This record gives sequence, structure tokens and C-alpha cells, in this order.
Amino acid sequence: MPDRYDDKSRGPRLQRILADAGVAARRVCEQLILDGEVEVNGRLVAKLPAFADPEIDRITVQGRPIKRRSRKVYVMLNKPTNTVTTTADEPDMDRRTVADLVDHPTADRLFPVGRLDFDTTGLLLMTNDGELANKLTHPRFGVVKTYHAVVKGKLSDEDADRIAEGIYLAERKAGRTDGASRTARVEVKVFHRDRDRTILELRLREGRNRQVRRMLASVGCPVKKLERVAMGPVKLKGLPRGGWRELTKGELDGLRKAISRGKGEPEVIRKKTSKKTSKATTKKSSSKRTRRDEEVQVSIVDKKRIKSAVARSGKKSVKQTGARRYDGGSGR
Repeated sequence: MPDRYDDKSRGPRLQRILADAGVAARRVCEQLILDGEVEVNGRLVAKLPAFADPEIDRITVQGRPIKRRSRKVYVMLNKPTNTVTTTADEPDMDRRTVADLVDHPTADRLFPVGRLDFDTTGLLLMTNDGELANKLTHPRFGVVKTYHAVVKGKLSDEDADRIAEGIYLAERKAGRTDGASRTARVEVKVFHRDRDRTILELRLREGRNRQVRRMLASVGCPVKKLERVAMGPVKLKGLPRGGWRELTKGELDGLRKAISRGKGEPEVIRKKTSKKTSKATTKKSSSKRTRRDEEVQVSIVDKKRIKSAVARSGKKSVKQTGARRYDGGSGR
């Protein structure tokens, strides 16, 4: 092995090794290194970048050796409402966390990939693989997150176009509003619309704080129910609310391919039209709505699920309790 710890050939970044071992969040681990709290093979490492091999090097923090890296684990959780997407809640809050629901027998520390709001349900990935988690959530890799929303009021075509083109949302830094920026393009598909409610699907490539709720509220359609149904090619299926299972090899390979391609959505299928329909469409091509209808996005969720969402949208949700591991249909 090279003698220098700033040599990339040694292995992963030192702060990532510490974070994967459960020492602290990556930013905190960086500060521990700069503060002179970390040694590798008995040598103080206090500069960044620094690299090491967790399988070979002996790494200590404040004199105590870190745990050896465990097997990489990838879990899908069907997150219920009234659950915080974090590994530990704030002091004195005593709320249920996603870590309380996933009791994996071989992984002592799994962290959520991205966040879902307290009242948002659906697909949440959890893992101890920090590198994959970062790529899945970073907008540069463009992995699509798909949501189904039930909103109050009738969402017009014009407002759907506004959301699709991008909405200006305020940005906050250090607890203060610091300007506003436009959201990236969003794919919008309306499933059901009546006077009192609209059910729709949204696909995002970024993940700002409460982004879906804020976008829909800005056009006068506050969210009543929100569920994430897919991340890239991985769909939420076969899991009861509050249940979890490990990802299959096929699902994991699909996520990695989505990252390498820089996109995670299904292919766009063009709608076949007759000559008469084609001429009529050409005459209206200046309309934003018509341009959006020329390409029909295939929903990532089957029609039965959409009909079920329509049927349930007016009913109160059943309180979910307990954590359940669900092994049906999964395999390693």
C-alpha cells in the first residue's frame, strides 16, 4: 500500500469510511479529521483529502478503533404517515422514526436515502452504502422520483403546465429566506379530475424541501395525500404500509444503470394517431397543452393502483402500527 494517505489508490475517502462505520455524518467526520481526532495505522491524519482501505488499515477515532465495514444492505420501506425520515428524532420529540420500523438482523446502522415528509407515505430506500445513496439523491445523476398526489380543488391544464415548466420557490439559508430559484422541469400526468379534487402523478429529478407540496400549493391546489411510488426503475409494490424488504438483485442493478445513464425514468412512448388526428394536432401545435399531449408518458404504476387511489382518496387512512418485514416475492 502507498505510504501517503492523500493517494487515491489507497481506497475510499476517509470521511466516508468513518460515516459508513457509524461514527457520525460525513460532514462531522470531516471536522473530526481536521481537528486531529483520527489516526490511520498509528499515524495522525489531519488533512483532507485523505484515503484509506477499511479492510486493511487500522483506523481509530479519539483512540478507539472503528467497526469493520459490514455487508452492504439495501432495503425498501413502505413508509407510513406520522413517521420521521431520520435515524434519531430531535430531543424530547419522541416521534416514530423510519429506523424504528426497519430492524435488519445483519445491519446495525441503516440510513434513509433522501427524505419523505412526516405525513408523506410510500417508497423509501434505506442502506449503509453512502456512495450509492449520494448518487441517488444528487440532481446531477437525474434519477427520477415518482409521486402520486391527491390535491384539493380542480387542477387546470394551465396550472399543470406551470408546474411542468418550473415554479419559483423561496430558498432558505440559516433559517432565513435567501432569494428564490426555479424548479427543474417536472413531468405531470393527471389521472382524475373533478370539482373537489385532482389525482395526478409527478416525476422530479431534484428533491428540495417539501417541493411537491410547495409547488401544488403555489397554484392553489394544496396536497391532501402524497405518496412516493417509485425511485428510478424501482417501484413500490408487494409491501404493506410499514413493511420492508431487501431489494432484489434486479432492482439494485436497475438503480445502478439509472445512475450510469443519468436518467431513471421509463422510456417515452409516442402515441399513434391517424392522419386526420395528425393534421388536427399540427394546427394546434402552438398550444403548450397540445405539445405535452403529443408524447404520452407511460405511468410507472398499473391502472388498478390508480383506480384504488381514486377510490380511497375520500376516505380516512387507517392508523398504521408496528414494523413488519415482508419477504414475499423478494430474493437475493
